[in-house]
Parts: sequence; C-alpha cells; structure tokens
Amino acid sequence: MSIENLIRPTIKALKPYSSARDEFQGVPADMVFLDANENPFENGVNRYPDPHQNKLKTLLSQIKNIPVQNMLLGNGSDEVLDLLFRMFCEPHVDNVIILPPTYGMYEVLANLNAIETIKVPLTINFQPEIDSILNISNSKSKILFLCSPNNPTGNSFSNVAVENLLKTFGGIVVIDEAYIDFSNSSSWLNRLNEFPNLIITQTLSKAYGMAGIRLGICYASEEIISTLNTIKPPYNVNELTQKKAIANLKKIDIVKNQIAEILKERTDLINELIKINFISKIYPSDANFILIKVDDANKRYDQLISKGIVIRNRTNQHGCANCLRITVGTSLENEQLLKVLKEL
Repeated sequence: MSIENLIRPTIKALKPYSSARDEFQGVPADMVFLDANENPFENGVNRYPDPHQNKLKTLLSQIKNIPVQNMLLGNGSDEVLDLLFRMFCEPHVDNVIILPPTYGMYEVLANLNAIETIKVPLTINFQPEIDSILNISNSKSKILFLCSPNNPTGNSFSNVAVENLLKTFGGIVVIDEAYIDFSNSSSWLNRLNEFPNLIITQTLSKAYGMAGIRLGICYASEEIISTLNTIKPPYNVNELTQKKAIANLKKIDIVKNQIAEILKERTDLINELIKINFISKIYPSDANFILIKVDDANKRYDQLISKGIVIRNRTNQHGCANCLRITVGTSLENEQLLKVLKEL
C-alpha cells in the first residue's frame, strides 16, 4: 500500500510554518533569546514550549518502547484525530467508515471537515462486520476507525478481525486505544511496523489520570508522523502540559497501582450489579467502565441524578437501547452507587 497516494495533494505540497524554536534547536543553556518576541521576564511560562516535545517523547519512548520518530503528541486525542482528517480526507469528496455504537467525536470531526461518514454497525456481540465494511468501502474511503476497547460497549475487537481489516481495507486504519491499559489484550503497538496503514491513538486521560492536561498520542510510521508534523500547529502542546506529563510519567508505579485498583473495583462492581433486579444485562468490559442494560434507562438515569450520582445514558446509541454506562470509581464512590441502586 502506498501511503503517499492516500495523502491529500494540497497537504503534500504544503510548506509548513517554521517557528522560532524550529529554527534554533541548540542547547538553550546560557543563550540570550531575542528571536520569538517573547516577554523576557522569567516566570516559568514566558517562553514558548518545545514544539516537538522532545523530553516528553523521550520518556514516552522508554515506557512504550516506540521510537520518538513514530510518535506525534496533540492537544488531546481529538486534535490528533482532526489532523488525520486534514491529512487524508478531501472535503466534499472522501469518506470515512465508523462502526456504531462508538466514540462520537469521529462523526463530529468528519462533519467539521466536510467528510461523509459511512456507518457499518457492529454485530450483536459488538464486533466488526468485516464483509459489510469491505463491501461498502470504495476508492474514496480513506479512514476506518476502530475503537478497541470500544466506547461505550467496553469490549475489545477480535485480533483476527482487526488483522483482516488491516490487510484488506484500502485506506488508513486508526485503532483508538484510549482504554488499552485496562485490557488483557495486547496493544497493536507491538505490530506497528507490520502495517504501513496502521495508526494507533492513545491518551493520558484515562489510565494515567491526566484528563485535565489534554494530551493525546499518535503512533504511526515515520512517513505518516513526518507529514503530521508539517500540518500541526507549531506549539500545540503547552509548557504546563509537558511539565505535568513528564512529572507524572516518572511515577509510573503509582499509575500501575491505580490501574490494578480500578480493575479490582471493576470486578467487585460487576459482582454486585448482578444482584440488582432491574439490570437485565452486564456487558463484558476491557475498559474502566461498564455498560449495563436496564428496564428503563431514562427513568434510572434521572433517579440516579436525583440521588447525586452522575453516569452516562447511552440509550440513543445504536444497539444500546436502555443502556447506561458507569465509570468505575473509587471504592467509596462505587459503594455509594450500589447503595442508591439497591434502594431504587
């Protein structure tokens, strides 16, 4: 597969903006910076941040065992996804394929970029319909979005199905692994070099507990990352985000302990939810949330809100009639939830 042929011609011809920090990449110690029209008075954030986030990427490279040149950082995963639309999809011409029920921002970003969205619903077991995807795709189908573990269903997609699609789909396959740290399944990062059309997105918002700093990560071939670097805003990841991410990633053992605690709480929560008489189904979860089917989702959602418990009502999503999505909280929060549920 030629990635070059999938990139929009206008993107290939683009001359990227060169920032002051792009032009000077030497060692900053003892240098006098009079090049970027910054306020010269030091306060910790008066200078522009590293546009390539080299210190942060180096640390992530050590944790994920992925070279820096295969990595792009963004202002949340949503910015990364938006850049992929701009790179591969011609407005009013191309289309992307999504598999509902799935993460809603794929369709929102498609609409923002004037790209047609083709929907191929998941099976009753929330797995990709491979034949349907391949039959409906055409020469203008540039991106296939696979969210695994999937949001809002919580399950991971079959490795056989994903590999089949990577080998047969004629465009880019984006695997959104926002919840991969909670899954027993291996990340597709382990096979990144096998598939030139594979792009993997991850985030520090979920397992790493840094939703507030907005940091998304894109892993792909050097060719794809190089092009993305030409179209991203020059200072898209701010200084405070970079510093906070570095500080927290150096405490990786704390993150691992929190993940273990969330997984334990997930199991305990499922064992108790089974006992609630108006819950008719609890779907398998590889994420830090649980999708449940109830007798009346709107009614139960309103009841929980009135008791001070906020969850997500997913009843309007395809295949999720009367379904509620519950994030796994702390032990105390989960106890509060269960107490309320048992009183309804």
